[in-house]
Amino acid sequence: MATAKQNFYKWHRILGLVALVPVICWTLSGLSHPFMSNWFRPSIAREVYKPLPQSGIKPTLSIKQVLDKNHIARFRNFGLIALEGQALYQVMGKDSTVNYYSAGTGDIYKGGDEAYAKYLARYFLQDTVSKIKGVTLQKTFDSHYQPINHLLPVWQVSFDRADGMDVYIETTQSRMGTFNNNTRKAMLMFFEQLHTWDFLADLGGDQFRLVVLLVVVSIMFLSLLSGLTIYGLFWKKFKTAQQNRKQAGRDDTRFVHRFHRQLGLIVSFVMFTFTISAAFHIIVKLHNIAPEAKAYEQLISTADLAASNLQLPLADSSIVKTGIVKFEGSTYYQVSTNKKDIRYINVADGKELTDGDADYARYLAGFYRAPRPGIKQVKGRLATTQIRQFDNEYGFINKRLPVQKVEYPGGENWYVETTTSQLAEKVTGIDRAEGFSFIFLHKYFGMSWAGKNIRDVVSMLAALGVLVVSLFGFAAFIKNK
Repeated sequence: MATAKQNFYKWHRILGLVALVPVICWTLSGLSHPFMSNWFRPSIAREVYKPLPQSGIKPTLSIKQVLDKNHIARFRNFGLIALEGQALYQVMGKDSTVNYYSAGTGDIYKGGDEAYAKYLARYFLQDTVSKIKGVTLQKTFDSHYQPINHLLPVWQVSFDRADGMDVYIETTQSRMGTFNNNTRKAMLMFFEQLHTWDFLADLGGDQFRLVVLLVVVSIMFLSLLSGLTIYGLFWKKFKTAQQNRKQAGRDDTRFVHRFHRQLGLIVSFVMFTFTISAAFHIIVKLHNIAPEAKAYEQLISTADLAASNLQLPLADSSIVKTGIVKFEGSTYYQVSTNKKDIRYINVADGKELTDGDADYARYLAGFYRAPRPGIKQVKGRLATTQIRQFDNEYGFINKRLPVQKVEYPGGENWYVETTTSQLAEKVTGIDRAEGFSFIFLHKYFGMSWAGKNIRDVVSMLAALGVLVVSLFGFAAFIKNK
């Protein structure tokens, strides 16, 4: 029995030493997260762009007239915007580049996409004074514009200000990806390297990173279990030793060990929630690793635009965005209204498709879902719901709104942004369970009733407790030496 106890003690020390550096990294970065996401998060004057209605933009030429004048026979999509008092068409060509043309003369507006990005960045900041020191079209994520922002490509507009503000703009949707000042940039890099260990992905890919993280989290969990086991096996011995010391009036020379044991017992539940939720999160990410889904692409023939986009069966004052989509053999003008409805007008005869946004969402969900092996085809009309606000299942980290939720049997939901033809998110049973596990056991959303500040303080105290226990354990190891 003595040998078994000694072995437990030995392995607990080994496991604890292996986990020490990762624990320090994760707890310090965890302590920094509330500062990054809440207390030191930069503010911006406006977060949503309110476009002029079509009646305020006042285009005089239809999209077909502009395309014909510029000898564009095929294109991917278009939009209508106002820039510097001009009505302009955004036209995404066959090569996916975006050019701008006057909706009054049909002439090309050179450098239009960059100019519109600058305009939107100033709009969101409400800053017409500061100089712009750089504008870059970004097609990949990096340490400052991370995958959590979802939107690509975007223009990074950098301002020559004391705070070093960068604003990321998706021009085709007239929206902002994110914004960072100098403080947030530093915190993002600190969190990325110490918490998510993205440097491992640079070395061996994301799967390698996740496997290493899972191994380390498992070691932490085993260290926790071995520590609790030791406390149970040696509890009487510890208690007797403490009583004998007090009776003999001796100094407490092992107070570091005692504090490590006592604090470890107190924070053991916190460590359990952190390690279990982290392991579950990593396992689900490993499970979901798959080749990048093929994006939906379309090519529209200019000759097919028999009905004018300026003569739709909708009031111009209600139209805030116009695009075009092609599915199931037909092409439609896709019109977003000031009531957040998305309407579909056939380009051939000008007739509206009833329930068109739901039909297009089902079509896109089938496109993104069907190609992978092992997924059964579903017959019949699937239930769809337009989502206009974020909720627990489709959270704010997904960025895109409004979206259509397409519901498959077995609790499988696919969220599609129809205005960009993009898959925004898919949620299955295991995804849903992991999501709730992570937000409640790892991010302490169960404390949201007390307010975000209190929740952040509680999560910081939990991380600080784990850090202190680990440092006391290391100090005890050094003292034994």
